[in-house]
Amino acid sequence: MKVYKFGGASVKDAQSVRNVLTVLSSQGFEECLLVVSAMGKTTNALEKVVEIYFKNENPQAALREVKQMHKEIAESLFPQGHSVFDEISLFFDDIESFLRRNKSPNYNFVYDQVVACGELISSKILSEFLTLEGLTNQWLDARDFIKTDATYREGQVDWGETEKKIASLDRNKSYVTQGFIGSDDNNFTVTLGREGSDYSAAIFAYCLEAEAMTIWKDVPGVMTGDPRKFSGVKLLKHISYEEAIEMAYYGASVIHPKTLQPLKQKNIPFFVKSFLSPQEPGTKVGISEQNEYTESYILKEGQVLMRISTKDFSFIAEEHLSLIFTALAKFRIKISLMQNSAISLALCLEDKYQNIENLRNELCGNFAVEITKEVSLYTIRNADVKDLDRLYSGKKVLLEQLSKNTVQMVIQ
Repeated sequence: MKVYKFGGASVKDAQSVRNVLTVLSSQGFEECLLVVSAMGKTTNALEKVVEIYFKNENPQAALREVKQMHKEIAESLFPQGHSVFDEISLFFDDIESFLRRNKSPNYNFVYDQVVACGELISSKILSEFLTLEGLTNQWLDARDFIKTDATYREGQVDWGETEKKIASLDRNKSYVTQGFIGSDDNNFTVTLGREGSDYSAAIFAYCLEAEAMTIWKDVPGVMTGDPRKFSGVKLLKHISYEEAIEMAYYGASVIHPKTLQPLKQKNIPFFVKSFLSPQEPGTKVGISEQNEYTESYILKEGQVLMRISTKDFSFIAEEHLSLIFTALAKFRIKISLMQNSAISLALCLEDKYQNIENLRNELCGNFAVEITKEVSLYTIRNADVKDLDRLYSGKKVLLEQLSKNTVQMVIQ
């Protein structure tokens, strides 16, 4: 069985949905499971709905805009009176009903119940359109198959339960389902982290023991740098799982960080290809004698540089590190880069949930804390360390770290 993942850009409008049909017609849709993201910027729009709701304002107008966008896309794809229009209305009725009845003050819980509807609606539209065009498929609710704990907005997969559920699928059929979402023991929706649809595809691929997994993007494959940020980048045709994991960890946006581990465990080949040019080979990630180790550039923006030092000039010891890491875990702040000296610790942090000030307040009782916001982590993989001046040229470097094959710098 094959697993394909189509992201938001690939289903952003009616023409894009038709292009998915073109891709599937050329690549084959037999014994295939499609994982679909929300359409275009729907996730951002539904996030706004949640923000308005928590300001005790009426989110109806914002919700109507999202509904109208999906209705217009459906009107371009389906004949008048098709059942998909009622399905779309039901999804939005569910959001409105939930927001009316909700008593939970937990922002992350409410976020997951509302924002997940983007994937449900887009996958329903795509499934019905493929059926209309003669590609038989079954629509699945991913929440019935991917089971997680109750860590809302970043659910941890219960692999035992998830494998049991997915094993029940008939591998001779074709399916359309959602990325990004699962459910907890109480069947509440839990999302898997922003941009988590790639991870969903990998979960299904692992549990189905898929012959291959392909992510369809608006780029030719994995490049030596984001073409929107770097000039002269090239396509990497073959890279190892390990290299892809490193690139994802350092912030390469084309691959979700959690995607590779499940695939590597079962040696499932992973392709990144362009939905604009589906016949092109793209990038193959896996075991190969042709793996490329070319100098590559990754820019992870919107980071925070935090410098922590002891107030009495004592060494940063194990008990200090324990306090710091406990606070980081408490506020769900991730470390992108860490460097320590005798009396200080420098951390480049990803503050996804805007908790950096809470972290500062937590640490200030025991440490001197200095923060620099809106910095970027610039990583060069397989760097030519004999020519470092070229890499540093024109940059204000706040922190740097060099290893055998990797140069990293925090820059403003």
